[in-house]
Amino acid sequence: MNAGPGRAAWIILCSLLIAYALTVVPLPDWATGARPQWVALVLIYWCLAVPHRVGVGVAWLAGLAQDALQSTLLGQHAFSYAIAAFLVLKLHQRIRVYPLGQQSIIVLILLTMIHLAQLWVNGLVGRPPPPAAYWLAPLVGTLMWPWIFIIMRAVRRRYAIA
Repeated sequence: MNAGPGRAAWIILCSLLIAYALTVVPLPDWATGARPQWVALVLIYWCLAVPHRVGVGVAWLAGLAQDALQSTLLGQHAFSYAIAAFLVLKLHQRIRVYPLGQQSIIVLILLTMIHLAQLWVNGLVGRPPPPAAYWLAPLVGTLMWPWIFIIMRAVRRRYAIA
């Protein structure tokens, strides 16, 4: 029995809220550059798992919320998340059949692309380039992907989101 559209939407929204909470958890100064892109990881999962429910529009709105949460340029995360969601939606049938190791490589490419898009937007507005630790986040996110996938799949199966 599948979860109703309202129940599925609440589960997806709750998972995004948890990702936002993890985004603002304080970290020591030496670890801030290695913070995974939690919202991007959750969006990638939902775009893979239920592409008919989570798409470019949801990614855009999630990015706008991320911009407001982190006080970044409005639309910066929205732009990069929408591009990533579009790519995942176009390739979701291929990506879903890959083992977790190969999916992690694709997630690395997507997270790096998100970082590059944000770097490009920052360059357009004249902000200086970030330190080298900026590039740790996609690597840490890639290492987190198998765990995110397993946990989110268990949640999706538990609540029968299809």
